[in-house]
Amino acid sequence: MTLWIALIAASLVVWALKNAGYIVPPRFVEGALMSRVAGLVTVALLASLVVSQTLQESGEIVWDARVPAVGVAGILLYFKTPFLLVLLVAGAVAGGLRFFGLMV
Repeated sequence: MTLWIALIAASLVVWALKNAGYIVPPRFVEGALMSRVAGLVTVALLASLVVSQTLQESGEIVWDARVPAVGVAGILLYFKTPFLLVLLVAGAVAGGLRFFGLMV
């Protein structure tokens, strides 16, 4: 029964946070600082998601073909390579490592 209580409590907290956004005055949200912070938080959350999805499997840290593929993708994105080409090259790196049996 405590799982249901936790689920309902978490739902109420999320609902309250969502509705609290309507109470915040627009001058706090529309400033240059808030725009910069929102952009940086988005990038940080996306980067942490990529890292956690790449390195975790079944609650353990793994080192497989995804890690070098994400590294290659990061290098290509640094050099402003078109995104479709980044996806194709990273997929080819992961596929090649698995095909030749170098990584799982």
